Amino acid sequence: MAKEWGYASHNAKGDNQSPIELHTKDIKYDSSLQPWSASYDPGSCKSILNNGKTCRVVFDDTYDRSMLRGGPLSGPYRLRQFHLHWGSADDHGSEHTVDGVKYAAELHLVHWNPKYNTFGEALKQPDGIAVVGIFLKIGREKGEFQLILDALDKVKTKGKEVPFTHFDPSCLFPACRDYWTYHGSFTTPPCEECIVWLLLKEPMSVSSEQMAKLRSLLSSAENEPPVPLVGNWRPPQPIKGRVVRASFK
Repeated sequence: MAKEWGYASHNAKGDNQSPIELHTKDIKYDSSLQPWSASYDPGSCKSILNNGKTCRVVFDDTYDRSMLRGGPLSGPYRLRQFHLHWGSADDHGSEHTVDGVKYAAELHLVHWNPKYNTFGEALKQPDGIAVVGIFLKIGREKGEFQLILDALDKVKTKGKEVPFTHFDPSCLFPACRDYWTYHGSFTTPPCEECIVWLLLKEPMSVSSEQMAKLRSLLSSAENEPPVPLVGNWRPPQPIKGRVVRASFK
């Protein structure tokens, strides 16, 4: 079993917790929702790390280099990092579910609103953070995703970080930009309720071999007995009257 790192109830009291189950029959199309766009500077990509809970790719966010705009957002947001959640097998691992469907994994691109000056300050605001969520489904191999996977051998254990540069994550985006949006939280403690979610309807295909590579990461440090890093997904939380909107009919 993967080590539990705690969604104790004290970590997540609020009424705006994530992830949630999406029931498409209950989701309303909102014609006021704009298309979204990302302009990422590959030069802002800095490193890849294993923090024992996920693998994360980190970007320079000291100024407006890699930006997300449009959609439900009132202004531009800066890319800070992206990371993944996955399961112990291909039939589960995503955090959000769509009409009961669990995907093999879920990629989260985390952006913050620079009008709040620092990431820490943005965490305290209801519109402080914008996360683009992309589902990963099993299918044909994704060449661009392999660039990340090839770096994992260097960060196999908890606490490792190595340079990872000149990567533009928009190469992972599906062709279709349709999305669902709602207000929610981080899915890792302390689960701050500061997120405008953009969940992309169209999943990205990856191969079963690619998923196996992700599961080769360890949540243990180099000098510890090996513990596989799997099952780092949080189950769906109560929706509590929140409205999910669709950018598409």
